[in-house]
Amino acid sequence: MSEAARSLLQRWGASFRKGTDFDSWGQLVEAIDEYQILARHLQKEAQSQHNNSEFTEDQKKTIAKIATCLELRSAALQSTQSQEEFKLEDLKKLEPILKNILTYNKEFPFDVQPVPLRKILAPGEEEHLEFEEDDEEGGAGAGSPNSFPARVPGTLLPRLPSEPGMTLLTINIEKIGLKDAGQCIDPYITVSVKDLNGIDLTPVQDTPVALRKEDTYVHFNVDIEIQKHIERLTKGAAIFFEFKHYKPKKRFTSTKCFAFMEMDEIKPGAIVIELSP
Repeated sequence: MSEAARSLLQRWGASFRKGTDFDSWGQLVEAIDEYQILARHLQKEAQSQHNNSEFTEDQKKTIAKIATCLELRSAALQSTQSQEEFKLEDLKKLEPILKNILTYNKEFPFDVQPVPLRKILAPGEEEHLEFEEDDEEGGAGAGSPNSFPARVPGTLLPRLPSEPGMTLLTINIEKIGLKDAGQCIDPYITVSVKDLNGIDLTPVQDTPVALRKEDTYVHFNVDIEIQKHIERLTKGAAIFFEFKHYKPKKRFTSTKCFAFMEMDEIKPGAIVIELSP
């Protein structure tokens, strides 16, 4: 085991135990926060490229499933239902799996689907956004829920009506910095608001193709009207930004990188958010 992998597993294990301790003590707010933070770290590792990861693809799938269970437990703690869907004793069964992830080779104990990408494709993983074979009518992009209409780049929605006591959110995307910005063909950004389980809370919106490419920047300068009042977003929701570009040789639109903002990061004025490959 490399030092990097050992360090990761130690940090994850400590965070896991901290969350379950809070949970068992009835400190639910602290438990939810710990679960959400760890789930995000596990999701990030699960979607990392092979040469940037300490884990195999099968191990990353298991890591992603553990992240799913953490989110399920977090959601159960926030639920108003009397019966919890994912119990603490179930979650505790995963601690030895996480601790021994490098040698674990059994079937995962729970029938859950990994959601490491939170409906976002890994770098280089292509999706048919506008057509399949000769069908140019297109359909919803990968990860879009059936409840929202099919979309193509440039599907921005208008501002919601104002309501007393409710806060509307407009996000201006100014530019994105990439070392190979000039090589990106027809770049645009998909904006979505997702809950802890990766489910879209609002219609997904695509910006128009970028205004221009200049040096190491792709410029957009476009406003995105979030289609839900901030007060009506569920706890743990996050806003995701997927940078996409066209690959003419493969006739695919690919997700190159993404970034996300959590609710506590939302504030007036400019903000710089980190890209994940």
